[in-house]
Amino acid sequence: MSTAHEDNIPLLTEIIFPETPTSAPAEKAVTTTQMQSQSISSVLTQDDWQQLEQRIREETLKQVLGRIDFVLEHRVRDNLADVLQTAVEGLTTEIRAGLKKSLEEMITRAVTQEITKIKMQK
Repeated sequence: MSTAHEDNIPLLTEIIFPETPTSAPAEKAVTTTQMQSQSISSVLTQDDWQQLEQRIREETLKQVLGRIDFVLEHRVRDNLADVLQTAVEGLTTEIRAGLKKSLEEMITRAVTQEITKIKMQK
């Protein structure tokens, strides 16, 4: 039940070769680009070239700076998170040690006072 339409569909085992050489479009594109650049260069004056150069430079700089801002902000945020985590861990250790020392001193003082009171009552 194959129709003429189905006969045109390639099978997975068939090798399909391009009908036109692949280098021809590339050569045509290069030739077209060269002709366009020659016609553009003959139309633009020196001032036009300088303005074009300036505009391209400014746009490129703006794009690069925008990207740098994004990357810089991302790196600073990551590094700052690491630094803050280290600082918080250090502060936690210091606070814990200070609290332990303060509690030991308070409890020792309170127990000493209570023992002194009990001894005086006798």
